[in-house]
Amino acid sequence: MQEPKYRRVLIKLSGEQLKGTDEVVSYDMLDFLAREIEAIHRHGVEVALVIGGGNIWRGSQSIARGMDMAQSHYMGMLGTIINSLALQDALERHGLQTRAMTAIQMNAVAEPYVRRRATRHLEKGRITILAGGTGNPYFTTDSAAALRAVEIHAEVILMAKNGVDGIYTADPRHNPDAVKLDHVTYMDALNRGLAVMDSTALTFCMDNNIPIIVFNALQPGTIERIVMGEHVGTLVSNTPVAV
Repeated sequence: MQEPKYRRVLIKLSGEQLKGTDEVVSYDMLDFLAREIEAIHRHGVEVALVIGGGNIWRGSQSIARGMDMAQSHYMGMLGTIINSLALQDALERHGLQTRAMTAIQMNAVAEPYVRRRATRHLEKGRITILAGGTGNPYFTTDSAAALRAVEIHAEVILMAKNGVDGIYTADPRHNPDAVKLDHVTYMDALNRGLAVMDSTALTFCMDNNIPIIVFNALQPGTIERIVMGEHVGTLVSNTPVAV
């Protein structure tokens, strides 16, 4: 049996990836994601997840209308916890052991995030969902994903995108001349303003040498192909070669 290339991964999902056409959270999408995660779990891969909350709360819109920025960010963090509980339920319906951990203490619904405890859950084969962002306003869930990946010693961040199969020179949905990039360095991505993750998170990944793979979250089997070593999507690393 082929061994996976990556033994411990952090998957970053956006809140929009959980959203249906007319639902805040789509049960079909939850089931799809649970099956994708189950597929890599069967290979013995240790899986942590960070989920955004944009399907529930869009902070930029509230801030533009005058809401206090920190207040809006805290509301977004609560949105990530709702999404995490929904995904936890879907995973458990597939028979997977999970733990939801939050950066904001909410003991009635999830464990408080403790780095060593999260690592232990992973070692025991539990899917570990890390909710509540970093627990601080002004930092995105991209930054939370980068921070948690370093803390738990993840080998790679799998950055899921909606309907886009990697990083392009421009938005391929609006520019037919956009060219897909197979590999790009952190610095090149920063200098060119490429759509990987926010600049704070990307710089943190660069400083800590955490590779990022950007891929299409909606393509079945993609996560399994990545962890088994197939080159899919776009790799972001210190050098423009496969890690």
